[in-house]
Amino acid sequence: MVVFLYGGSWNSGRREEYRFLGEALASAGVLTVIPDYRLYPEVTYPSFLEDNARAVAWVFQHIHRYGGNPQNVFLMGHSAGAYNAAMLALDPRWLGARGLSPASLRGWIGLAGPYDFYPITYRNVRPIFHHPDYPARSQPVDFVGDDSQVPVFLGAARHDHLVDPKRNTEGLATLLRGAGTPGVERIYTGVGHQTLIGAFARTLRWMAPVRQDVLRFIAQESQSSGVRTATAAAPVASRSRDSGSGR
Repeated sequence: MVVFLYGGSWNSGRREEYRFLGEALASAGVLTVIPDYRLYPEVTYPSFLEDNARAVAWVFQHIHRYGGNPQNVFLMGHSAGAYNAAMLALDPRWLGARGLSPASLRGWIGLAGPYDFYPITYRNVRPIFHHPDYPARSQPVDFVGDDSQVPVFLGAARHDHLVDPKRNTEGLATLLRGAGTPGVERIYTGVGHQTLIGAFARTLRWMAPVRQDVLRFIAQESQSSGVRTATAAAPVASRSRDSGSGR
């Protein structure tokens, strides 16, 4: 099962907009949950993380009703949602408040995520993180260490003009590798910040093999735990950085 957290700069987005993502995963045998969460100006950091943790806890409490396995739950996010997923997977405070821990997850998937973005340059995001009084330990890179062992898939568009892939995706991947965290990194050409997630849609899958790569990661990690998914996928050849083709 995948819990998908959508992006939108923490101030926009609705789960209804990501039906295509749910279809893309469910059609391959992966149960998918897409929760809504409170956004700015209703809330600021860290309330949306608390909402996300509550949603993950709900999944663990109800997963059997949908034929899922609590030992096989993945957390996935795009853009701001990838930040949220990273924080829940790396910082034990959020899931811990719900009686879970990052180790409860089989793996996590971050696509085009901001993981190291202070000082904030986008004015509409600044108040969400209390600019200029940024909360301490509120960046995913702050939590990389010996305990960050949940397997990870990090994907980004090489030409992402909204979230710098070199500083964020490649930077976090480098830190996680240094900490011995098992993971896969993919940098895609032919897509941008939005079309990276759009490439899950049937009509856009030709743009980049991101859906295929994510499903392969889920299948590999599920099988390594002794849990077989309905997705048939070849093992990932390398768990280090590799570049995907946009065609």
